[in-house]
Amino acid sequence: MSFDVKKQDDVTIIDVEGQLIVGNRQELKQKVLEELEGGARKFLIDFSSTGYIDSSGLGVLVSLSKKIREQSGELRLANLNEDLRTLFELTKLDTLFHIASDRGEALASF
Repeated sequence: MSFDVKKQDDVTIIDVEGQLIVGNRQELKQKVLEELEGGARKFLIDFSSTGYIDSSGLGVLVSLSKKIREQSGELRLANLNEDLRTLFELTKLDTLFHIASDRGEALASF
């Protein structure tokens, strides 16, 4: 599992590789909160290399969404595979997050 953070214009892009699970969710949260404290307000989390998210991973995404909104920021999710998209639909989290089919669509939505 790894998280790659980069900037494109004023958007902070975080690529999640592997699984977002209880063992690594705090690392993702820490990276996003550091960027938020540093002044970043637009976030894109790209799941193109992610196969699985457990309930704690979903929980950290909900928590981050709330923190980012409290700071007048925006969060987009992109490249969810079919299983992940179904997970977000079943948990009704697709109504909380702006989910884009690819990175370009997500970047254009800010």
